Amino acid sequence: MRFKAVLRFCLMTLPLLAGFASAQAAPLKIVALGDSLMAGYELPADDAYPAKLQAALKARGIDAVVENGAVSGDTTADGLARLDWTIPDDADAVLVELGANDALRGVSPAEARANLKAILSRLKERGKPVMLFGMLAPPNMGAEYGEAFNAIYPELAREYDVPLYPFFLDGVITESSLKLSDGMHPNAKGVDRLVEKTLPAVEAFVKTIKPRAK
Repeated sequence: MRFKAVLRFCLMTLPLLAGFASAQAAPLKIVALGDSLMAGYELPADDAYPAKLQAALKARGIDAVVENGAVSGDTTADGLARLDWTIPDDADAVLVELGANDALRGVSPAEARANLKAILSRLKERGKPVMLFGMLAPPNMGAEYGEAFNAIYPELAREYDVPLYPFFLDGVITESSLKLSDGMHPNAKGVDRLVEKTLPAVEAFVKTIKPRAK
């Protein structure tokens, strides 16, 4: 009789234990909010930054899914406009890479700052850990514009206490062999370089994330 009671208990609790183990094993869900630089402009989906970052994290033993929430052509205003439906409630963290198109179009640094500030504020209100990727204005925009624009990212990172990778295109922007024929977007090898350069900072960020209850 005692054996039957123990067996019955095990059979009753096994599904609960299995569900608990499954929940514990669920990967982190990270959403990459960005523009064409992150979306993988003119590249196969597997060559885009989110996909290659996910593979690199897994190679480091980090179980994470990096969803590509980037849209080519997006400005900071576009990213803000679609923020709520791009970042689902079950996202554990967000990578924000926006601003390149603002600078190319000469959008006021004050406007770009306000949009990024709103993005960070809204994500903070939702309890989403954020890592910010910085961008630099092209030299042809002039020194005054560049000084105002380039200051946006470090200042907002300090204000919202989020980790900052200073310049997303570091290591690629000056290497023609790592860019598409347009001279602006990274090719597949360029994306590899971006992942290589950003991985230590992203890995450090990911290790601070507390997984949500699944």
